[in-house]
Amino acid sequence: MNNGEFLSDKELLIPENMIVMYSKGAFPMADETGEINWYMPEQRTIIPLDKFNIPRSLKKYIQNAEFEYEYDKRTIKVVEFCAKRESTWISDELIEAYIGLQKLGHLHSVEVYNKSELVGGLYGVTYRGAFFGESMFSIVPQASKCALVKLIERLIEKDFILLDVQYQSEHLKMFGSTEISFDKFAHLLFKALTKDVAFS
Repeated sequence: MNNGEFLSDKELLIPENMIVMYSKGAFPMADETGEINWYMPEQRTIIPLDKFNIPRSLKKYIQNAEFEYEYDKRTIKVVEFCAKRESTWISDELIEAYIGLQKLGHLHSVEVYNKSELVGGLYGVTYRGAFFGESMFSIVPQASKCALVKLIERLIEKDFILLDVQYQSEHLKMFGSTEISFDKFAHLLFKALTKDVAFS
């Protein structure tokens, strides 16, 4: 996607400008050179908050697992864990931009702990009634799936409208994720932006 007619790449990473881009349906990713581009794919994947699925086996696992859950306690640490991969789109520059979003109250995390150790989690960007899911990680099996369940529960509790997960994956399909056209996504996003809610 073109980075904008009037804003430079650096200006687009100013937190206020990033939120404008998210509100238009775009999201940033760094390529293999570290350059950050904004994407607005024709097909978008969401998890419908009124029609999601939690596998029965996962529900049972959550009940028996010795996990503890927190929100927004170590958000940047979650981002850093998500970036610790052989190939990642989460560059150092993007992490700095996320820190700016966190200061404005737009970056949030779900964290999974086992005996006080961070073992999984996810993070995303919020704006009004929309949660834009960015990435997740697991150090132990099932931790990221448990984090996603807790995210869905949180968004429903807080009356969010939209859970955007960007691209489809087998991991997300078990939760009822579905691909929709960008036009349908834009309609949902507009509805979400009319909702004045907060994640925390």
